[in-house]
Amino acid sequence: MKKIIIYTISCIMILSSCSDFLNVEPTNQADSSSSIATAADAQVIMNGLMRKMTSASYYGRNMFLYADAKGGDFCVPSRVSYHYLYDFDHSASAHEYSGFWDQIYHCLTQINNLTTNIDLITSAGNGSAALNHIKAQAVTARAICYYDLVRLYGKPYDMDKTSYGVPLVTVVLDASAQPTRASVEEIYTQIVDDLTDAVPLFDIAKKDNGYINYYANIAMQARVYLQMQNYGEALTAAEEIINSGKYTPYTNANWVSSWSKQFQSESIFELSIDVNESDLGKSSLGSTIINGAEHVESDWSHFIASNEFLNLLGEDADDIRWGVMDKDENSGTKAQPDENRIDYADRLGSCYKYLGGITCTGDGKVTTTAVNIKVIRLSEIYLIAAEAALLKSSPDKVKAAGYLQEIRKRAPNLIAADENNITLDMIADERSKELFCEGHRFFDMMRWDKSITFNDAWLQGATVSSRPATIDRTFPKIVLPIGIDELNANPALKPQQNPGY
Repeated sequence: MKKIIIYTISCIMILSSCSDFLNVEPTNQADSSSSIATAADAQVIMNGLMRKMTSASYYGRNMFLYADAKGGDFCVPSRVSYHYLYDFDHSASAHEYSGFWDQIYHCLTQINNLTTNIDLITSAGNGSAALNHIKAQAVTARAICYYDLVRLYGKPYDMDKTSYGVPLVTVVLDASAQPTRASVEEIYTQIVDDLTDAVPLFDIAKKDNGYINYYANIAMQARVYLQMQNYGEALTAAEEIINSGKYTPYTNANWVSSWSKQFQSESIFELSIDVNESDLGKSSLGSTIINGAEHVESDWSHFIASNEFLNLLGEDADDIRWGVMDKDENSGTKAQPDENRIDYADRLGSCYKYLGGITCTGDGKVTTTAVNIKVIRLSEIYLIAAEAALLKSSPDKVKAAGYLQEIRKRAPNLIAADENNITLDMIADERSKELFCEGHRFFDMMRWDKSITFNDAWLQGATVSSRPATIDRTFPKIVLPIGIDELNANPALKPQQNPGY
């Protein structure tokens, strides 16, 4: 049975946007509509899906940069290509970062084709446990994709659930289809449905390095329920992972070295970066956040840690997380005077997580820039558990402090968290320090309804006219615009463009 394939929602109508889809690598990618008859065939499609998720327009780079650049933990040392994120300088026709929309819907197209074909095989009486496991991975991946899309293009869940989210597509579309945007609440309902529907299909025993496994699904449930302020369910999911014993926290002795190794004890969902297919070289995530003046792996620093982040990390000079920070391009200069600045003579504003550490050794591959992307780590699960235990309807401060302290002890000189001193601000600070450069800060600040103040003194004489120095979630550009190409291809979306664009 032949299915119609789309790349973005309107790919058939804009063939130029389909070039990446048509030029697939036969070793690990295939057209999921044409030749799925066995679990082995389905696995080839899953291999390709995991590869697509490592695109520069998704987890390979931009998703992580987006959250830290907009969340206040990054600043920009020079006016280079990615400063549009920091500036919130987006329009429907310029700097719209439409790669998010294109690439994630490209992933969703493959997911929907894959699940449709697996269902056909199963309904014909040829199902298997292996096919069920792959379907569980695909449906969980769909939940991940929609979770990211709705945060990029829709308002925070508790701000206005009836506002526009994104087009919700869970089946193979006809080429003439022009789907419109579902509400934020409808998107989250689908996310939860997908995550829960996938659970019984998993082979729980399969760890599946480089792929989505059962515990990655449960971790996503913890993330999603926390975003929805369903703290009871978030805590239940987080504790299932913690209590399973399948993953163990990094000790202070091995936290730094964990970034130079693949699939370590905290990696719940880690995407493999292949040297020959997904290594972005000097355009990689790691290369955009290091000191380009000192390393051949980068041309220049696109982002460096903000003073606010460094002051926070600097609360303990022995914090183990200093071990992945090194001098940035402003070190040794006076640049723009700032009474709250870190000492410029030794400003450790460059993060080396994604080059295997400050020695740039990578994570065991031929090239140092092909470092795997750790999408979900156990440390985040502990922090989710702490926040959920503190904020649930019947707070458990003892439990919250215990989970927080498991991460807070990476700063050995700080006062230990306990039931008498734990606050949401303590948890928020620890999330910033632990998850720096891992794609969380902006989304955290928005869901907490906190304001973000940017230190624009780092702009070396430039000014930012596209946003004020301090924003909160009432600022229209906290969400991206739908790009003009998509609007032209799907006119039904034009009246649904986000306000402010």
